[in-house]
Amino acid sequence: MGDGTLPGVEGEVRVEGETYAAVELVTPIGPLGVVVTPRGVLAVGLSGLGAAAEAAAGLPGLTAGPLPGALERVRAEFDAYFAGGLRRFTVPIDWRLSSGYARQVREALYVGVGYGETVSYGELARRVSGADVEGEFGAARAVGRAMATNPVPVIVPCHRVLAADGSLHGFGGGLEMKRRLLALEGAVPDVLF
Repeated sequence: MGDGTLPGVEGEVRVEGETYAAVELVTPIGPLGVVVTPRGVLAVGLSGLGAAAEAAAGLPGLTAGPLPGALERVRAEFDAYFAGGLRRFTVPIDWRLSSGYARQVREALYVGVGYGETVSYGELARRVSGADVEGEFGAARAVGRAMATNPVPVIVPCHRVLAADGSLHGFGGGLEMKRRLLALEGAVPDVLF
């Protein structure tokens, strides 16, 4: 692994000599850490920069460096989103921390569940597989695992995935953060922020 490759990702992505930049944003839901590469947003940390920076550190050969244009674009889009003026992020995503079924699920969520919409874990599993391959419970659990390990939450909106009965279930930043994101988008009542 010291050879500059990332195992487990299609095509063994080479990153040697590539730079990343990181920023911690102050938002209405708390600090968000964001790591960008020349390819796009690599990671978003729901509790600040620490978790997002760890993701970058896990890619061999990736080193800190300046990417001011990319950071400003990310900052502008998050500001617009939290102000209610951005319905879909347009910053590119660096998908290297996603692979296999988890990446399929995240891409389906990113493309198919818009601002203010929600989907159940089971429905998202059906959208990805087109069939009930593992049984509904197993498929929904697999989607839950993909959401729990989503490296770019908010941009890839795992907060929009709910339990089958419509209740809030699981979110890396906690259920209150999930509720606040959904309230911002008008998907749940905005009570006592």
